[in-house]
Amino acid sequence: MNWDWSQLLSWPTQATSSDIWLTQLFLLVVCTVAVNFTMMRIIDIAERMILKTDTLWDDALLEAARIPLRLVFWIIGLSICVELLQAVSDEQNVVFDMVPQGRRIGFIVIIAMFLNRFISYTEKNLIDPSRMRKPMDHSTAAAIAKLLRVSVIITALLIILQTLGYSISGVLAFGGIGGMAVAFAAKDLLANFFGGMMVYLDKPFRVGDWVRSPDRSIEGTVENIGWRLTRIRTFDQRPLYIPNAMFTSIVLENPSRMFNRRINEKIGIRYDDWQKMPAIVEAVKAMLVAHEELETEAKTLIVNFDSYGASHLEFFIYTFTKTTDWVRYHEIKQDVLMKIMAIVDEYGAEFAFPTRTLHLVSNNSDAPETGLEEDNAEESQHVHR
Repeated sequence: MNWDWSQLLSWPTQATSSDIWLTQLFLLVVCTVAVNFTMMRIIDIAERMILKTDTLWDDALLEAARIPLRLVFWIIGLSICVELLQAVSDEQNVVFDMVPQGRRIGFIVIIAMFLNRFISYTEKNLIDPSRMRKPMDHSTAAAIAKLLRVSVIITALLIILQTLGYSISGVLAFGGIGGMAVAFAAKDLLANFFGGMMVYLDKPFRVGDWVRSPDRSIEGTVENIGWRLTRIRTFDQRPLYIPNAMFTSIVLENPSRMFNRRINEKIGIRYDDWQKMPAIVEAVKAMLVAHEELETEAKTLIVNFDSYGASHLEFFIYTFTKTTDWVRYHEIKQDVLMKIMAIVDEYGAEFAFPTRTLHLVSNNSDAPETGLEEDNAEESQHVHR
């Protein structure tokens, strides 16, 4: 090679030797790769330093910038390479003329990507109990994040259209006229959209809540709240997809937000044990008050003789558990009922069961003489079933 190394520092022209501009092109690619590698190491070092802080915003900012920052250097490096090829080319090429415009569009896309990633990582941090003392509600965070992401995407598209030479005012005017037509054609879609917005704002339920509707055959756990559909997993593990517009017109119950679960049971003992009823009632009430899993101070507690049954004397218990967990509630209820059985047995009483007494009267005065002397007798036979 009979050329001066100092020529590598000069911007090439059409008269520049191919050895020089090819070497320059190779060095540009190597520098781009080296800068990206160095940037990755710097980001890793910064990440280790940021993990020692309690602030959640710097974590989201660093993670959001990791990929877009590298793409910026790639766009800069590749665009310089294309401009170098344009400088040494002796022909005009449409591709070369589009480089500045493409570079601007690339930067717009990267900025939009960075903002969307920052919103996503911030949303994840805001609902993480390990990062926040009072984590934000998952549904609220998801709704706000979706609105912000849509805003970023629409803004980026409008700026790209402006970069390509289209008038934004014309696009907005066309969007207004077209929006009216779309609104009439997609009224159900819009109804579901606004229904989903009302769910996010009113918060009748959140992801993970157990909901049911007495109006419709809807019961299960909320898995996802979308803009058009809400997915509920029924207790037999079937997915149920419900349009959000339905939630504006049905009655919905959210058992997940109950404070307590109720135990309301009626218990019957035999009529023969009526004298033991007051003592049994008092013993049962004392047992409920002493039970650690029952809320008897702030909630209603009733244990009283209630009614005369067809074959038993009936008293009832009315109390509330401290837990709202369905499985734990049944364990507590079982314990309460078993203790009531022990109390009834302790006082020598018995639980009643349906009985019927039949009185059979036999009168043999009109019977033919058989030579045997029979006395008129009345027999009473008690048949239990």
